[in-house]
Amino acid sequence: MNIEQRIEQLRTQIDEYNYKYYVLSQPEITDFEFDNLLNELIDLETKHPEFYDPASPTQRVGSDLNSEFQEVEHIYPMLSLSNTYSEEDLMDFDKRIKKIITQEFQYVCELKYDGASISLTYENGRLIHALTRGDGVKGDNITNNVKTIKSIPLKLKKNTYPDLFTVRGEIFFNTADFKRMNEEREKNGEPVFANARNSASGTLKTQNSSIVAKRPLECFLYYLLSNNLPTNSHLDNLKLAHSWGFKVPLQYIERVNSIEEVIAFVDKWDEQRSELPFEIDGIVIKVDSLELQKELGFTAKSPRWAIAYKFKAEQVETRLMSIDYQVGRTGAVTPVANLEPVLLAGTTVKRASLHNAEQIAYHDIRLNDFVYIEKGGEIIPKVVGVNKEKRSPEAEPIKYISNCPACGTELIKKEGEAKHFCPNEYGCSPQIRGKLEHFVSRKAMDINMAQATIEQLFTNGLIKDITDLYALRKEDLLKLDRFAEKSAQNIIDSLEESKKIPFERVLFALGIRFVGETVAKTLARHFKTIDNLKNASYDDLIAVNEIGGVIADSVVQFFNTEASRNMVEKLQEIGLQFEVIENTETTNKSFDGKSIVISGTFTKFSREELKEMIEKHGGKNVSSISKKTDYLVAGENMGPSKLEKAQSLGIKIINEEEFMELLNA
Repeated sequence: MNIEQRIEQLRTQIDEYNYKYYVLSQPEITDFEFDNLLNELIDLETKHPEFYDPASPTQRVGSDLNSEFQEVEHIYPMLSLSNTYSEEDLMDFDKRIKKIITQEFQYVCELKYDGASISLTYENGRLIHALTRGDGVKGDNITNNVKTIKSIPLKLKKNTYPDLFTVRGEIFFNTADFKRMNEEREKNGEPVFANARNSASGTLKTQNSSIVAKRPLECFLYYLLSNNLPTNSHLDNLKLAHSWGFKVPLQYIERVNSIEEVIAFVDKWDEQRSELPFEIDGIVIKVDSLELQKELGFTAKSPRWAIAYKFKAEQVETRLMSIDYQVGRTGAVTPVANLEPVLLAGTTVKRASLHNAEQIAYHDIRLNDFVYIEKGGEIIPKVVGVNKEKRSPEAEPIKYISNCPACGTELIKKEGEAKHFCPNEYGCSPQIRGKLEHFVSRKAMDINMAQATIEQLFTNGLIKDITDLYALRKEDLLKLDRFAEKSAQNIIDSLEESKKIPFERVLFALGIRFVGETVAKTLARHFKTIDNLKNASYDDLIAVNEIGGVIADSVVQFFNTEASRNMVEKLQEIGLQFEVIENTETTNKSFDGKSIVISGTFTKFSREELKEMIEKHGGKNVSSISKKTDYLVAGENMGPSKLEKAQSLGIKIINEEEFMELLNA
């Protein structure tokens, strides 16, 4: 046997032992024997670098070299699930689906693992990259860190998988492993980790993969995506993924026939979750049929065919000592309770949200009361009630502030809104800092500037509003602490690069109240230029599809403010993009006003490319067939239900070639 053959033999053996130990929990050899094989392989690969393989099991040990994470676009957007907290909401979810789906269907119920989401892409059976969720469109490439997790295969076992596919999952710590790790850290004089979920997420973003390799991370996989999945069943595909080498916890997954069986599954695991060897925070329910999933489609933020049932948050009691008032970037004032420290869901809580004046009055919360605290979505602590039996005579009624705690301006409270607001939008320092942080954020102008840098620039008087960012010089930055030639130049380059950011994101970056990413995109596409939007009346705005009265009011008010208009004019002079740049190659309006459904797989273009063509040529992509649909673009492997519905409604059905003919007409 030559050197190359021995290396391949060792890799195959070690991969098999890893699979049996970490995925099947069926160890076949001792740790000593395993280490001997691994050390032999490391030695051979070191001496013969010509046989390097990125999928070798030696790549799991990690590297001591620090590396910055690069952003990579997800092949399929990584959306969040809608949350629900009651049986009634689950019943409503079932009713919504049955309004669209008239045939029999099944649900798949899975545990909602409490960790960090991951997206793994495999090509020809090999892991090519691992991405965090990020903003759902792009994620950080943490492949080197993920390679250290033994239960994630670098090469797949069987050849029945698609040539290219993505699998989604959750990375977490088992409860016992997390406890042992903290005990070890305490013994070594290191700070212990507060909770397993945050520790898993933080570990994955560590820029030294050898540190990641030393931590006992685990991974469960729960969803496959590809243009040619082997079956039409979500659960059957998971079973196949398990045979390829993925750790899919099939023992905790169940296919059911009704929403009543879903609720029974929820109740079972709500009672038994404390017996699990890992943490969960709810149950995920999905329609099993992939064809029906396609028919149900998506909202802007989440799939219509799935929902997450969240278990009731843990609740503790502690004393309310005092109240601070925080001002956000929109001027909204939030009262924050200062508490006697208390342990809640693995973290020590000293502060919690009191929401607003109405909630304080509703619960009759007083200073020195014993209050109930829970975590909203098990993340943000909030005060949810008072133990009035423990109320002492010293408990003082809370008098809500009438002036801004930052700038002293008298607060206002608009009719129909719960929060008080500081109207001093351009003179209140927390609002200015908040607007600056929003403006430079990744989803807005994507300027290479951290929150600490914004604070430093603001404190030193170098920036007073967002227009000042573009007046910064490298010499200004070099005078500040922690700035060197390279970091200063990076910021200047990033500011210059931001001038290419398209209008819709610039509009979002302005921070107009109620104008989020989706609304900004809608307004930009409709009005085309900032001048058209600036001059639009309330009636012009509400005439736009999906723009309601609250948004219209906010936009009109923004442009009626002299400071806002001046800011926009300065940004126009600086050279930011304030109009939609039409692609000269696609200026015709072949699909103007047409509603089009794309379904199936295609030979010349991907579904996303076809959808982009539709939008660029004036059409609208819709996910489900209705009487308002103009065309169904039918590809291979299209579900029969969608085809039948289109035929019954007399919708024009075209193939890829006919689509291109219409496009070029």
